Amino acid sequence: MREQSNSLKIVSAIAPGVYTADTTPVAIDRLGFASATFAIHVGAGGISFNGTNKIEFVLEDSYDGNDWNSVPASQIVGPSLTADDGIVLALKAAHADVTVTKLGYIGDARYVRLKGDFSGTHGTGTPLAATVVFGRPSQAPVA
Repeated sequence: MREQSNSLKIVSAIAPGVYTADTTPVAIDRLGFASATFAIHVGAGGISFNGTNKIEFVLEDSYDGNDWNSVPASQIVGPSLTADDGIVLALKAAHADVTVTKLGYIGDARYVRLKGDFSGTHGTGTPLAATVVFGRPSQAPVA
């Protein structure tokens, strides 16, 4: 059996916490890796989500780390997306169970970032976290 820990790099995209407002996106450098997979962790919703009181997770990329663009649906593998607004997950209905949503980024920009975008009123927080797993390194083992 082969292990893969020496072929992967794991980075926090959204630090684990209970949030009531937008998360601050962190620029993540994917230099040296040919694949990027995001895992978005969401706990039980702190409020009853609807079309007004919602959380949308927006994926953006950048070639220089300064100018950011919403990732088009054609560069995201996983969820069935049709819009090119970068929204990869939207919480707009009751969310009683813990979930993990997996998606792949297949764009070629060097930098990526993920943001939890809150709309409406969130008097009670929702537990969130996101990680990105980089694979297919140009040099291994990965430290």
